[in-house]
Amino acid sequence: MTDPRPATPDDYPQIIAIWTPYYRETTVTFASEEKTLETLGDYIEGRRSRGREFFVAEVEGQIAGFASYDQFRAGDGYVHAMEHTIILGPAARGQGIGRRLMQAVEDHARAGGVHTMVAGVSGENDAGIAFHKAVGYEDCGRLPQSGRKFGRWLDLVLLQKIL
Repeated sequence: MTDPRPATPDDYPQIIAIWTPYYRETTVTFASEEKTLETLGDYIEGRRSRGREFFVAEVEGQIAGFASYDQFRAGDGYVHAMEHTIILGPAARGQGIGRRLMQAVEDHARAGGVHTMVAGVSGENDAGIAFHKAVGYEDCGRLPQSGRKFGRWLDLVLLQKIL
C-alpha cells in the first residue's frame, strides 16, 4: 500500500465504485443518495475550500479505501470539532489500511488546529465501532432510533478522540 494521498478527479470513478454498495446494501451509512462524478467532485472541493482533505489509499494502483472529515456541527463554536468518514473496499479490510487512512485524517486535522474528532457509527456496525475503539476513540453515547434506512430505525453510536 502506498501512503494515503489526496484524491484527484482520476480517482473519482473508483471512489464511487467502493462507496455505492454502502449506500445500496448497508446501514454503515444512513444515506441512500449515491454520489455521481459531479456531486463527489463538489463534495471533495467543498471540504478542501474549508481546509479539510479527502484521502485515498492505493494497493497495486487501485483505490482500496478513502477517508475525509469536516466540521462536526455548524457554527463557530464547533470549528475545532470535526467528524470523519472512512470507507474501505471489501478486499482492504484487516490490512491496516483503515489505520493509515485514519492517521492521515487525524494528522491533517491536527495540523489545522482541530482539537477533537468525532465518529458517528451505525449501531449495527460492530466492526466499525471496534475499529474506532482500537484506534483510540472512546464511546460517548448512543442515540437510539436517530436514523432511518430500509424502512427501519437505526441507532447512531458516537465516539470521540481528543487529538
